[in-house]
Amino acid sequence: MEVILSDDMEKLGKIGEQVRVKDGYARNYLIPRGLAVPVSSRKGHKIEHQKKIIEDRRRKEVKTAESVAQALSEISVEIPVQVGEEDRIFGSVTHANIADAIAAKGFSVDRRKIELEEPIKALGVYTIRVHLGPEIVATPKVWVVKAQKQEAS
Repeated sequence: MEVILSDDMEKLGKIGEQVRVKDGYARNYLIPRGLAVPVSSRKGHKIEHQKKIIEDRRRKEVKTAESVAQALSEISVEIPVQVGEEDRIFGSVTHANIADAIAAKGFSVDRRKIELEEPIKALGVYTIRVHLGPEIVATPKVWVVKAQKQEAS
């Protein structure tokens, strides 16, 4: 089956390319998820129109991702953690902790898009990378601070 890709697929092709895939893969995976649109062989002008629509949508998504990346790079989030002796934290700061802290600032970020060079296991300031699209990366700052102890009344 011939399809036009609506999104970049790592081993299949780039957005707007016309590729041949197995019928079941197209019908059961690509088309329902909006990753591709079917090509009707008799209507060549429709193919070009579909490619133009996909490319326009992609340009809008890239422009939006770039503006979000700019705003996200300017924020810093604070993550309070419990510490033991010598200010060593219990466990580590996870991708989910960072995603929740960023969400509290009003940005929706998928935790799988957050890249950490190594696990955060100490207090301090870290610059992380958030992948928002192909070649679009935001770099917010994460402050890992000691949590305030609650006093019993």
